[in-house]
Amino acid sequence: MSESRKLPARKHTREWRRWLAGALLVGLVLWSFTGMPAFAIKDNAKQIGGAIIAGIFNPDWHYVWTGDGEDLVSTLLQTVAIAFAGTFISAVVSLPFAFWAARSKHKFWLVSRSGKFVLTAIRTFPEIVLALMFIKAVGPSAFAGVLAVGFHSVGMLAKLFSEAIENLDNGAGEAVTAAGGTHLDTTMLATIPQLLPEFISNTLYRFELAIRSASILGIVGAGGVGTPLIFAISSRAWSRVGIILLGIVIMVTLVDFISGAIRKRLI
Repeated sequence: MSESRKLPARKHTREWRRWLAGALLVGLVLWSFTGMPAFAIKDNAKQIGGAIIAGIFNPDWHYVWTGDGEDLVSTLLQTVAIAFAGTFISAVVSLPFAFWAARSKHKFWLVSRSGKFVLTAIRTFPEIVLALMFIKAVGPSAFAGVLAVGFHSVGMLAKLFSEAIENLDNGAGEAVTAAGGTHLDTTMLATIPQLLPEFISNTLYRFELAIRSASILGIVGAGGVGTPLIFAISSRAWSRVGIILLGIVIMVTLVDFISGAIRKRLI
């Protein structure tokens, strides 16, 4: 068969495979719906939905500040403190793990692979599960939330740190060594100045994510704004739910804006 005849045949085979893959995908999606229970709406769904919407759009402004430490401002500040403390702890703990997992720092590949495996294992634990585990150890408190955020953040921060180390330009370090510098001189004058901006940028990015996580850890008793939120939902106090959600939106927006502005100056 000539080359000119082979090209249409290959094109026809590729098209046939695409159609087959598409048909299998559609069939899989349709089959997945067969295991779902029958879609039914409760009789009072309209009434409950209306109450939720009315409460959210008419927030309880008196809950913003009451002075008893259980108001919205206090719980939002506690949420920020949980995220900040957890992120700071994880940033410090992540440094040795990052150098362990960096391929460029080890001649034997098994060393860095083992470090990456440990970091992947840490990231598999959801923060809610970690919070429940730490609550059993230290009791329901904000401290359990700090430990949950900190432990989970180690897996992600150390991964980002190790990638920064792997992408490090060794030219500056070689110049210091050629000038007679010691290993400590190379670390202090070449390695750290190059890594520090990226380390800070990654830490700030992780802090943004930690704010969102800390906002829901209170649902299981790990402190923060999640605790009054779950209480308000349980008691169907939709006006309070509305003001809490509004506070979370404002808090996350401000943190993202400030963190983004700082990271832009670093890059």
